[in-house]
Amino acid sequence: MGKPWFRTKSYGFGAGLPCSWQGWAAIVLFIAAMIGLPLVFGSLEQPHPWLGIATRIGLIVGFIVLVWRKSDKPWGWRWGDR
Repeated sequence: MGKPWFRTKSYGFGAGLPCSWQGWAAIVLFIAAMIGLPLVFGSLEQPHPWLGIATRIGLIVGFIVLVWRKSDKPWGWRWGDR
């Protein structure tokens, strides 16, 4: 598995902020892709309005899977030290 990119939260479910440069790079690339989608697919969204929505959903799901796989512990609900 290697070095984790994200740490799991102490309270709640899921992962928190990145703990390595790879995690920060993944966040920056995800944000750039979400912002850049209208620039790339802008002309294609006119005849196919669902293309932009489907692409965004795919990016979000892919990013969540990446964070889940690169976290240091399994995801689950946490109550701090309990």
